[in-house]
Amino acid sequence: MGAHILAAEATNPVTLGWQEMAASLSLVALAIGLSLWRRLGLERPLIVASVRAAAQLVAVGLLFTVIFDAGGATAIAWVWVAVMVAVATFVVRRRAPQIQGMWPAVLLSVAGSTGVSLGLVFALGVFDHEPVTIVVIAGITVGNVLPAAVLAAQQLVVHFRDEHGQVEALLALGHTPTQATAFIGPRAARTALVGQIERTKVVGIIALPGAMTGLLLAGVEPIDAVLVQLIVMYLILGSAAVAVTTIVWAGAKAAYTPDHRLAPWTSERDD
Repeated sequence: MGAHILAAEATNPVTLGWQEMAASLSLVALAIGLSLWRRLGLERPLIVASVRAAAQLVAVGLLFTVIFDAGGATAIAWVWVAVMVAVATFVVRRRAPQIQGMWPAVLLSVAGSTGVSLGLVFALGVFDHEPVTIVVIAGITVGNVLPAAVLAAQQLVVHFRDEHGQVEALLALGHTPTQATAFIGPRAARTALVGQIERTKVVGIIALPGAMTGLLLAGVEPIDAVLVQLIVMYLILGSAAVAVTTIVWAGAKAAYTPDHRLAPWTSERDD
């Protein structure tokens, strides 16, 4: 299935330029105007997000050009994947700096889930093993895992600090760290995954995912496009769940000292 999908030609090719891109900013401009009118303070975030998106995507386009033209394209693609994983690990660590020693678990979960996703996609023949495909599938996976991973780490910090007294009381009563933390892990994990789970629930009803839409616009048969999207979507959901589970486990473990006391970062006084 993968070979003929990737070979599909666009049925209605169009030529786009910078003028069309600028015109697409009309809604962003309207939002900035409304923010200024109602004094909502959204102007700077909207402008920064728009500029960063343009700069980053142009850079990616240039890198794709390099990959297409380079002799060692496959090696460059895998280096790019490694950079994605490393940056994602750094971002999670930076968003939750209170949790010490968690980065190996983050790195393992992100790298492992990305590797499994790539392996399955190519093993199942969903897409051909090409340099650009490697980067695209890895980018989709890491891009969806990252928000859930960040939220999982941040939720652990919030819950441990909110429930600090209760956990200390349970420890004082003789409960083990695992028992004392039993109610925190599930809360953090559910909150971190709620966005991905809800997106999965409503797909096809109020949302048409990008991979399927792109394939349909390229002239691929609808059922083939749906099957590809389902495979990608299930890999994303599973990757996010594995990353969240790993991070919650590692973060909960890091919340205790070797003598079974709460680590300093679990208290707001640690700031």
